[in-house]
Amino acid sequence: MEISAQQVKELREATGAGILDCRKALAENNGDFDKAVAYLREKGLAAAAKKAGREAKEGVIELYSHGGGRVGVMVEVNCETDFVGRTEQFRAFAHDLALQVAAANPRYLDMSDVPPEVVESERTIARNKAVHEGRPEKALDKIVEGRLEKFYQETCLLKQPFVKDESVSIGDLLKQTISTVGENIIIRRFARWELGEAS
Repeated sequence: MEISAQQVKELREATGAGILDCRKALAENNGDFDKAVAYLREKGLAAAAKKAGREAKEGVIELYSHGGGRVGVMVEVNCETDFVGRTEQFRAFAHDLALQVAAANPRYLDMSDVPPEVVESERTIARNKAVHEGRPEKALDKIVEGRLEKFYQETCLLKQPFVKDESVSIGDLLKQTISTVGENIIIRRFARWELGEAS
């Protein structure tokens, strides 16, 4: 099947992948756009996993003010080289993270950062709520796990749906960016302040 330059361009704009990668993805999937996107994501995830162990000490501290100065966010994002730290893709990713923190107010970076006592408390609340709702005993464990997953999606930055595209999680966006820039990227830390909140 002949792959047109327009198809390659559209896939490149949608995924940020290289021209040759886009052409190959379309060719291997008979021009099917959605399958080509999935192919690139799978390939990107594999590339991101290979880079995960590499040291990242360069990067940027992104500052973001929202709502006329009512919400302020600071995010530190690290990469391997100052060259990548200055690229448009890396800076856009850092900005998107700050925007995410401002809008979605995560409390933790990832599930592993949630203290065990908080997880246990959420588990107990979910179980008690399910019992109170009259859910069957044999379904309780599954219901509790589902509600715990929802808790993680609400409170953990990497699990949250991206505010600009809810079909992608921040963790997926991180992996896509690693694949695009070709270096390991680490979200080191973030802080969010809201005018008038107790410290």
